This record gives sequence, structure tokens and C-alpha cells, in this order.
Amino acid sequence: MTDEKMQLVIVTGMSGAGKTVAMQSFEDLGFFCVDNMPPALLPKFWELVKESGKINKVALVVDLRSRAFYDQILHMLTDEDNELTGIQSQILFLDTSDQELVSRYKETRRSHPLAMEGRVVDGVRKERELLAPIRSNAKFVIDTTAMTPRELREQIFEAFGSDGVVGKFHIEVVSFGFKYGLPIDADIVMDVRFLPNPYYIPELKAKSGLDQPVYDYVMNQPVTEKFYNHFISLLRYVMPGYQKEGKSTVTIAIGCTGGQHRSVAIAQRIADDLTSDYTVHVQHRDVKKRKETVNRS
Repeated sequence: MTDEKMQLVIVTGMSGAGKTVAMQSFEDLGFFCVDNMPPALLPKFWELVKESGKINKVALVVDLRSRAFYDQILHMLTDEDNELTGIQSQILFLDTSDQELVSRYKETRRSHPLAMEGRVVDGVRKERELLAPIRSNAKFVIDTTAMTPRELREQIFEAFGSDGVVGKFHIEVVSFGFKYGLPIDADIVMDVRFLPNPYYIPELKAKSGLDQPVYDYVMNQPVTEKFYNHFISLLRYVMPGYQKEGKSTVTIAIGCTGGQHRSVAIAQRIADDLTSDYTVHVQHRDVKKRKETVNRS
């Protein structure tokens, strides 16, 4: 079990203030997230977490409309004999103006949980009264009235990220063959069928872009080098923008005819070059397709 001090963040606040976005943000920061766990289960849950030895950051979104709920959690966090003693615990409270909350409920056509058969505004006011003591004891209070979901994510990343890590942004590089269809999750697609094709070189036909002779053939073409320098510069230019907009993953798809030679070589080089700045995963989706077809025939 790690000696690193465990971190517990309890996320609460007004209904409709952004708890769903908050939970997604904590997930991107590597927190183990649980939604609406009854406080009475916290000691047993935390005991299991500590026994696992693999989880050191937990975010719990808890429904605290009842003062009894809050008192129970507060007792667990301060009782010297409690299982939660010694854990770095914090409360994040998400707030929004009454007017904005009413607007959000009307937009989504949902009933407020404290006014199922009455006016939304009455439910909002009742909830605010119940949560007032909790808000006053929260270490972090974020007003989301004028915030976009992206801005809320950024605030959470800034407050709870560590070692300069802003979310778990990573890049997926996928090579593919157009004859088998486009990857449905691609954010950026580049067609490299204009490059010289190793398929027509007898000694390279049966190989793939993962084999050095094919890789060298593709990369040693003057047109490849000129194209690649432009394309990798573009990728390096746009990636920070994707991060700033709150994307956690960007998928770059590189395609050629069959997904065997050119796309594989280019995708592999992109992955190798971007690894110095980002977490990068590479997948060659169709590189085995031709071999499978031959084996079936």
C-alpha cells in the first residue's frame, strides 16, 4: 500500500449548479468518482479503498439537502477514532444564482427535487436554506452562474490538479485503410494516398509500415518529408487549443488505401514525435486485415 496521503473531495451544492460536469472533471484528473453514496456507507467504502492500495484520490458527489446528512459526514471527517481520520478531505460547493437555476430547470423541463409538485423557485429557495451551513464550511465555493462547462472544468483542474497536470489529456493516433471505412471517433483525418505506394514494390508488398524497409521507403520520398514537416507543425500548433477547450482526448486518423503501408508508417512517426510532449497511444487498425483475408482464402 502506498504511503501517499489519500485525498477525499466531497462535491455538493445546489441542484443544477454543475455537479455532473464536476464529476467528469475529477474523473479526468484521475480521481475515483462515486455519485450519491449515502454517508453511512463512507467508512466501509473508505476501508475497501485503503485495502486496495491502488486508489489515493476519491471524489464523492453527495446529495446533502438534509442537514442530518451533512452532520454525519462532518462527524466522520473529524472524529479521532473514525476510519476517515488522517485523510486529506475537502468540500467543494457549487453555487448558482436563483434566477439562473430556475432558468436551467425550465430549459431542461425538469422538476426540482424539493418542489416536485410546486414551483421551481420554491424548491430552489428551500434547498438554499438547507445548504447554507454546508456552504459556509466548504473550503472551495465555485459560483457557476456565468460559467460555461469548460470554464468550470478549468477551475476544478486549477484547484485540484497536481504537479501542473491539467486533466488527463492524451492523443490517439490511428492508421486505417479507406477501403475498410473511416474511424468513427476521428477528430482529425489525413489522407496520405498521394504518397508513393510500397504496395507496388514486390519485395515490400507483403510487409507493413511497421517493417523498417517499408518505413524507410515511405519516409525517404521527398514529397513525404515536405508533407510531414507541414503536418506535424500543424498538429503541434492545434493540440494546445484542444486542451484549452477542455477535450480530454484527440484522435488523429491517418488513412491510405488498405491501411498497411503508408498510413502505418506516417502514424507511427507522428506518435513517436508527439510522445515528447503528450501521452500518446498508437493503433494500426487494419494492418492485419490483408493477412486475415489471405488465410481465409
